[in-house]
Amino acid sequence: MGYVTRIVIIGGGPGGYEAALTAAQLGAEVTVVDCDGLGGASVLTDCVPSKTLIATAEVMTTFDSSYEELGIIVADDTPHIEQAARVVGVDLGKVNRRVKRLALAQSHDITASVTRAGARVMRGRGRLEGMQALDGSRKVVVTAADGTEETLTADAVLIATGGHPRELPDAQPDGERILNWTQVYDLTELPEELIVVGSGVTGAEFAGAYQALGSKVTLVSSRDRVLPGEDPDAAAVLEDVFRRRGMNVMARSRAQSAKRVGDRVEVTLADGRVITGTHCLMAVGAIPNSAGLGLEEAGVKLRDSGHIWTDKVSRTSAPGVYAAGDVTGVFALASVAAMQGRIAVYHFLGGAVAPLDLNTVSSNVFTDPEIATVGYSQADVDAGKIDARVVKLPLLRNPRAKMQGIRDGFVKIFCRPGTGIVVGGVVVAPRASELIHPISIAVDNNLTVEQIAKAFTVYPSLSGSIAEVARQLQTRKAGGAG
Repeated sequence: MGYVTRIVIIGGGPGGYEAALTAAQLGAEVTVVDCDGLGGASVLTDCVPSKTLIATAEVMTTFDSSYEELGIIVADDTPHIEQAARVVGVDLGKVNRRVKRLALAQSHDITASVTRAGARVMRGRGRLEGMQALDGSRKVVVTAADGTEETLTADAVLIATGGHPRELPDAQPDGERILNWTQVYDLTELPEELIVVGSGVTGAEFAGAYQALGSKVTLVSSRDRVLPGEDPDAAAVLEDVFRRRGMNVMARSRAQSAKRVGDRVEVTLADGRVITGTHCLMAVGAIPNSAGLGLEEAGVKLRDSGHIWTDKVSRTSAPGVYAAGDVTGVFALASVAAMQGRIAVYHFLGGAVAPLDLNTVSSNVFTDPEIATVGYSQADVDAGKIDARVVKLPLLRNPRAKMQGIRDGFVKIFCRPGTGIVVGGVVVAPRASELIHPISIAVDNNLTVEQIAKAFTVYPSLSGSIAEVARQLQTRKAGGAG
């Protein structure tokens, strides 16, 4: 019997479990060391739970904003004097029970898949022990919950330990009134007045969701606008929608502290202003889980932020040690973590591997409307990183959007001026996460606007706007217009 390569993966999130599946399929002996349950934060406390909560919020928004325009009559026996009362409500306890049930089910499914593929799953915390041995192997010490230890020998180690919510020193979550994004699913009743601190993706998604569910939401943003890292046109649409729906969006307002005062929370801003609510959600970024893993002693170089330095094939600075996912700080996306994990395995096992190309990554902000992006961005074009033509078409002109009562959103595509090759795109729409895929295929395969324009679309459909933008870019290219 030939030699079997031993791979130990520390962390069972998308970076870890996808790498485990790939390595097991390629015949390696795989051990996944995980302390929370496979799926990691993505499945247990982040993507899966938040998007399940958002699915309920989406139904509420659609109902609230569309039923009158679409001619739907709701039988309502609310006394006339209270007629403005909300017709549809939500049982947050029931919603959160469903959220947790689905997250757990998904984690179990992943564990079953990994085990079925032939990998061993160990419950515990893993850490690297010392430098590489003379035969090129590494030692990983696994500490179980009861304190017992087991030492594993590995030919390669993948660190995929993820991150955890960043906390402000003067705004410590208590799990009841001051919450981080892993704690919101323990709420049994809808927060009456929710202050969301942080207007990045996590803050914007939760602010929009709770506003739709019926909370009075204040969004505290330290920057000029919500979603400072996203397409500016898209962020402007979302901020307008938020304000129109009654959200209090506070720009250029940095939170300094949050404290409980009885049944309320007081948030003090850097300029001295104090805002109050019944609950406060802190969404001020994440910190990589790189401490206590024996990394630096094993020769693994960390960035100042605590993230693990990796190259484009997921190697760290230590031979035989790879890293994937949020702990690397490359892109906090499950899809990127999974790709990094698979690339690490292919590289170590000697397979053909394409280095990670961040210019083809598609991502989505699950607000309402959603914001989906792929490839080069408006910021890249504005900064001169790439020369590109751009056309933006409002969804308001799309026949299917008119039928569905969709007023907000657009399709924007970037293409190279000479060749018409598609290099990026933005879609702001309901289910933009589905609509971005044709643009992703175009970016990944160097397709031209002509090729997108001549492909059939269904009439009427929102995707028709993608073809229409491509046609406009095609015409402008031919005519030499900017």
